[in-house]
Amino acid sequence: MKGVGESLKNEIAVLFDLDGVIVDTAKHHYLAWKQLADELGFDFTVEDNERLKGVSRMDSLNILLEIGNISVSESEKISLASKKNQRYVESISNMDERDILPGVKAFLYELKSNGIPFALGSASKNAPMILKKIGLYDDFSAIVDGNAINKAKPDPEVFILGAKKLNVEPENCVVFEDAQSGIEAGKRAGMKVVGVGDPKVLAGADLYIDTMEDMTLSRIKGLFF
Repeated sequence: MKGVGESLKNEIAVLFDLDGVIVDTAKHHYLAWKQLADELGFDFTVEDNERLKGVSRMDSLNILLEIGNISVSESEKISLASKKNQRYVESISNMDERDILPGVKAFLYELKSNGIPFALGSASKNAPMILKKIGLYDDFSAIVDGNAINKAKPDPEVFILGAKKLNVEPENCVVFEDAQSGIEAGKRAGMKVVGVGDPKVLAGADLYIDTMEDMTLSRIKGLFF
């Protein structure tokens, strides 16, 4: 009989969302969207911003316009999305290792030390740039971002592709998410899901943690055995 550590090696994989799990870029997104809403003449609140977590840029823009009850042409949407992204990129340009959320580096080290591959599964098209700025780009076995997918969460495409890149079956993957759409995407992919945040807000995860500081490899094992 194989030991628990041996049985896990090369048989499971971990997939991480970026925003709110690895780094906190929500504040940068919010300020960029709020600036856009201000220019369009309506208020965009922190509560409104919760609806955009884990959602693609264009889908986020559509939600924003819905909140403001504003209708624009497709070409105007492209222009507005580009303006928001430019402001967001400017806002995150000074990110560095200090922006990594507590517990992340220690947990990634534990996974790597035990031969467990991990990938990023994010709707953000800026994910590779952010990982490079915080010094974690080379740690990930694979990166699936908004440039590689056609369907945003809660569609499971991003996680299915991540599992494929890691050569691990979806049912042997664990997803870390802080957004409801991401939790739904992970479950639709047939994966175990760890919700990073309040279970009263995030429904349907297999396990909940307040921060990545609460996560250990033994808790990953507990999801399977």
